[in-house]
Parts: sequence; C-alpha cells; structure tokens
Amino acid sequence: MSSYTWLVPLPVMIPLFAAGLALALYRRPRLQQGISVTALTLMLGFSAWLMVVVDSGPVVVNAGEWAAPVGVALVGDRLSALMLTVSSAVLLCVLLYSLGQGVSDGSEKAPVSIYHPTYLALAAGVSNAFLAGDLFNLYVGFEILLVASYVLLTLGGTFERIRAGAIYVVVGLLSSLIFLTAVAMIYAATGTVNLAQLSVRLQEIDPGTALVLQILLLLGFAIKAAIFPLSSWLPDSYPTAPAPVTAVFAGLLTKVGVYSIMRTQTLLFPDGRLNDVLMWLALATMLIGIMGAVAQNDIKRLLSFTLVSHIGYMIFGIALGSRIGLGAAIFYVAHHITVQTTLFLIVGLIERRGGTTSLAKLGGLAKIAPGLSILFFIPAMNLAGIPPFSGFLGKVGLLEAGVAQDRWLAWVLVIGSVVASLLTLYAIVKAWNKAFWQPAPDDVPDVKLPATMVGPATALMVLTLAITVFAGPLYDYTNRAATTMMEPDNYVNAVLSGEGRGDGESTDKDGPERVDDSELSDDGQEGVVR
Repeated sequence: MSSYTWLVPLPVMIPLFAAGLALALYRRPRLQQGISVTALTLMLGFSAWLMVVVDSGPVVVNAGEWAAPVGVALVGDRLSALMLTVSSAVLLCVLLYSLGQGVSDGSEKAPVSIYHPTYLALAAGVSNAFLAGDLFNLYVGFEILLVASYVLLTLGGTFERIRAGAIYVVVGLLSSLIFLTAVAMIYAATGTVNLAQLSVRLQEIDPGTALVLQILLLLGFAIKAAIFPLSSWLPDSYPTAPAPVTAVFAGLLTKVGVYSIMRTQTLLFPDGRLNDVLMWLALATMLIGIMGAVAQNDIKRLLSFTLVSHIGYMIFGIALGSRIGLGAAIFYVAHHITVQTTLFLIVGLIERRGGTTSLAKLGGLAKIAPGLSILFFIPAMNLAGIPPFSGFLGKVGLLEAGVAQDRWLAWVLVIGSVVASLLTLYAIVKAWNKAFWQPAPDDVPDVKLPATMVGPATALMVLTLAITVFAGPLYDYTNRAATTMMEPDNYVNAVLSGEGRGDGESTDKDGPERVDDSELSDDGQEGVVR
C-alpha cells in the first residue's frame, strides 16, 4: 500500500468540509472568506504534491476500505492530478478576485450566506469528477457541479440570470439523465461501474451493445462539454452571470466533460470505433463556434463562442487516437483553462472601467487604462495562438499529430484548425481595436480598478506565461500521461489488485501485469495478479 494514498481524497474532502463550516458561519463573512481562501490554498498545495507523487504510478484509495470493484475508488494519476492542480489554481484566483470585487459583501447580487459554501461545493464536485474511479461517482461529481453552478449562476435573482439559469439547469438535467441511463445500461450489461473493471468486461460483451453504450456516454458528455450541435446553451447561459462566476464556468465546467471523454474513450473504448465521428464533430465545433464569435458585438458573448470553438481542438486531439494527439490535447486543456478564465476576469475589469461589455459602446481604454490594455492583450494573443505563447505550442502539437496520421480526414481537421485559429485572431483583434482604440464615448465612468481585483487577474495571466515558459517539461508530463492512458494496464492493476499503487510505467518489463478480471472473487475483495 502506498504511503501517499491519504493525499488522494484531500482535494475533495477539504473543500467539502470547508463548505459545511462556511455555511455554519453564515453570519460571520470574514470567517467565511478566511475559510474559503485557506481551503482552496490547501487544495492547491496537496494537488501539486499529488501531481509529483503520481508521476511514478497511479495512487488509489478505497473509500471505507472496501476494495474495488465493490467499493468507491478514488484514483489519482497524471491526468487527474494535472487537472486538479490547474483547476485549484484557477479556483483560488477567481475566489480572490470575487472578494476584491465585493461579490460576497452581503449585497443583493451575491448573498454572502450561500456564496462561499456553494463555491466550495463546486470545487469539491470538480475534484470528485477528476478523481472518480467509477462511473456512478463521476455522475455524483457532475450532480454536485450542476446544483452548485445553478446557484452561482442565479445569484441576485435578476430576470436575465433566472432565465439563463433555467436554460442551464434544463440542459444539465438532460445530460445527467442521459449519463445516468448509460450508467444503468452499462451495469446491466457488465455487472459493474468500476472503470478499471469495465475496461476488461466491455471487451467481452457484444460489440453492438458496447457501441450503444459508448454513444450514450459520449452524448451525455458532449452536452456538458458543449460540443456542436449540443453547444447552443452555453453562449446564452454564461455571459449573464457575475464576472467571477462566468470565469470559473468558462475555465472549468466544460473541461470536466472533455476530461470524461478522454478517460472513457481511452480506458473503456480503446478500439476507436467512433473516432471518425468525433473528428467531424471537432471540425464543426471549431468552425461554427468561431464563426459565432466573429459575429458578436459583445465581448462576453464573443469569448463564450471562442470557448465553444476551442473545445473542438481538444476533441480533435482525442479523436486522433494517438499518444501524440492525446498528449497535445491534455496540454491544450491545461492551457485553455487558465487563458479562458483569465480573459473573463479581465473582461470583468473592462466592464467595471468602461461601464459595459458592448464593443459598440466601449473605446479609448488604451489611453485611459493602459495597464488594462496590456493585461488583456497577453492572454488574448495566447488564445489566438500567436507564437511563442502556449496556445501556439498546443495547436502546433495538435497539427503535428494530425499530419503524422496522414489520413485525408486528419488533413481536413488540420486545415480546419488553421482556419479556426485565423478566425480566432480576427475576432480577438476586432475586440481589441473596438474596446481599446476606437474613440472613447462621452459617458465613460471614472472608476479606479481596485488592486484586489487586478492582482488575482494578473496572477492568472502570469500563470499562463508560466505554462509558456515551462511548456517543455509540461509537454513531457502530458505525453507521459497520454502514454499511460493509451496503455492502461498500470491503472487497472493499481485499482483491482488492491495494492493502491501502480509502480512505474505499464510498458516496463518488470512492472506489475494486468489483473485478470475473471479471477476476481464475486465480492471483488480478492484478486490474483498474473
């Protein structure tokens, strides 16, 4: 048993415990703030530590000491630890930004008694989804996200927020219903929902049945990830929320859906039967999303459509079904979480300084707020994929993977990716010119941007630059993550053997070999490692 198994549940338990404590202290806003900041700081620290630990093999903890596949397993590997670390950093910076903005100051727009507990519950849901070792626990993580995000989306109770929240919750419930149906059918077909055991049993059932199950899972996850044609809900939902809420939604929530597609496609359905379908969906998501962005005259809606478009890049990397493509997709997810969140926080600053997010009513910000123009320009160029930023490096990795496959469909995706990237640059430059360089309107509010808001946004911008500076080591890490995902024997062994730790790479000759699922006892408590 690994001595580091205690690390795995902490990113879930810390924010969950803090949420209960913050709710109990709803009359003490200062204590709530301190609890929230402390909890997310600890979550970030432990997630970063876990990222180092799992680089030598997956770490597994079985809740209640019920061994998998009977019990609930939480599994930390390279992919989940990287997602936890990036999401923790984003959650912490957004929280600090919201405190500076006064979202939790007891005003009508953000009732202090529920903001912090809900935000912490959202953090726990994100962590639980990334660490889930079985489909039902992944479903639970999604439901925690849905409930918490609905509350955050409707803070203030304005008509626009309630309307957007209603759309969001209906779409969320639909995807959850599809996902739950898929989980029930998978259990009926295989007798388990444990991901490691499913990786074995799904290969033994009728291929037609397996294909139906795969389609159901992909449909549920595609709605959550906002893949075209299931993405129209996103641009109508996100822009109505307060800037911090929009930022964390844009950065994280769709990526949980992308993560789920990565995990299930590589672990449960490695044959790649639907890869061509995913490639067409990726192409449509990239192009239609960015054409929607080009047509927008509101900077929040513009960024919401670019969010949809760039989900297509991630699906492209997954659909290629290769190690290099998957590694590039993982890198691009980490990059996009930070950049997209940063841009939405900065748009909150633009709205505060310019009084609006309408590009027709903004102008002159380069003169009246030069620091803000620099703060926007760097992540905007990163999003557009201008060298040498991480957005450019991620896209180059995806294009390289597409070219290496040397298929006509892969070449179509390569060309589509380049076109989408050029249109992203056009949309971003249009927003830049209108907001910062066109003549300033007469009614620009004379508002000073507080350092408590600028600081967290700047910190996230620095994090995007750090991903660029350390792109080499990060790419090596994501490629190692992709290798272990494409060859999941080590993951399966770590979960089903009951040892709690996979030692080394699955390709090592001396490493532990895969557990034979057929030799597990009926209660799943014992297994033979062959």
